[in-house]
Amino acid sequence: MEPVEAATEEGEANNIQKKLDAGALFVLKSRGSWLHCGYHLTTSIVAPALLSLPYALSLMGWFAGVLCLIISALVTFYSYNLLSLVLEHHAHLGQRQLRFRDMARDILGPGWGRYFVGPIQFGLCYGAVIACILLGGQSLKYIYLLSTSRPETMKLYQFVIIFGVLMLVLAQIPSFHSLRHINLVSLVLCLAYSACATAGSIYIGNSMNAPTKDYSVNGSKQNRVFGSFNAISIIATTYGNGIIPEIQATIAPPVKGKMFKGLCVCYAVVLSTFFSVAISGYWTFGNQAKGTVLLNFLVDEKPLLPTWILLMTNVFTFLQVAAVSVVYLQPTNEVLESKFANAKIDQFSIRNVVPRLVSRSLFVVIATTVAAMFPFFGDINALIGAFGCIPLDFILPMVFYNVVFKPSKYSLLFWGNTILASIFSALGVLGAISSIRQMVLDANTFSLFANI
Repeated sequence: MEPVEAATEEGEANNIQKKLDAGALFVLKSRGSWLHCGYHLTTSIVAPALLSLPYALSLMGWFAGVLCLIISALVTFYSYNLLSLVLEHHAHLGQRQLRFRDMARDILGPGWGRYFVGPIQFGLCYGAVIACILLGGQSLKYIYLLSTSRPETMKLYQFVIIFGVLMLVLAQIPSFHSLRHINLVSLVLCLAYSACATAGSIYIGNSMNAPTKDYSVNGSKQNRVFGSFNAISIIATTYGNGIIPEIQATIAPPVKGKMFKGLCVCYAVVLSTFFSVAISGYWTFGNQAKGTVLLNFLVDEKPLLPTWILLMTNVFTFLQVAAVSVVYLQPTNEVLESKFANAKIDQFSIRNVVPRLVSRSLFVVIATTVAAMFPFFGDINALIGAFGCIPLDFILPMVFYNVVFKPSKYSLLFWGNTILASIFSALGVLGAISSIRQMVLDANTFSLFANI
């Protein structure tokens, strides 16, 4: 970007900054570098949900499973770059969009932002928070089981509540930009537990206690078909983000080219973690892979690995899932701040601090209660992917790009985007049906506050 253009964009951004509501002004502060953006992206995508990838492969088999992983990586990297280009285009015009619903409103019309993208994104992010709180509780329980000789004295919902208390504290971190150092630590943690999970799977697969390797897909033809769509939803959730505009909003102007650098940092971590965990876990456990691969490391409550490795893996997972939870709280915090805070006075005044403390705490308490009542992470994961990640990450970026840049209807770019949006629209519908069907089938095992 030329110096004059950069100065113009920065000046326009400063003028817009003065007109922002409290949510955008206080939570989505535009002060970060491309490296900070990379940290945020990595934490929002490379999360403990990747430990469910061996299970997703068990529903599809080797060829279809690995192919789905590769296609999802390529499509999401492409779609996130499309979103970034659209955001950069509007920023250059002096109309910087800081939220997904702002993009939908400006590009597709007010109704799309208010009634479609806004509710879907809110549900996705809040659902991710609930799932993370549940996974944090499960990690704590796992640590407890490995550390005590009296495993039956505490139940899962108690560990979920403990994790919820931690989230009550972390939820008060004022802005997305404030998370940059936490998310750098998160990046290191996700590399660490992925390495532990991969090494653990390989160790078990080569040990005398190695399970029988059966890579056939279980069930009737109907169940295998629905299972495949369920696996697609899980993989979509794992690669999903849903908050690309909010992350790009944290970048200090000028924004041109910075998101691409951040995505390169993120996807270097994605490729090294997703494929290593998915392939090693499925290679070892085959069609017996469980909802998260860590559950396969215990058989009849007896560890297949040295206890210290399991403890270390779960501590890394526990710590990183806390960072992921805080990242996905930011869109919720932004909505709350825009409703209850006053942008004309200081962010840390009593007038703004008290509503923030009360509203954020209330939303964490609700999420913790739901996580404790419905502890079925695998089913929740697939449902979030079908209803949230596929529309926001696999469909709308292509639609936005075609509407804003208007590529020729005879061009490969236009038809490529159109075909991708159409394919993933169909997969989203089928994935939603499959995930709901799976929840109905699992309903017999559901019980409130189950100790699973």
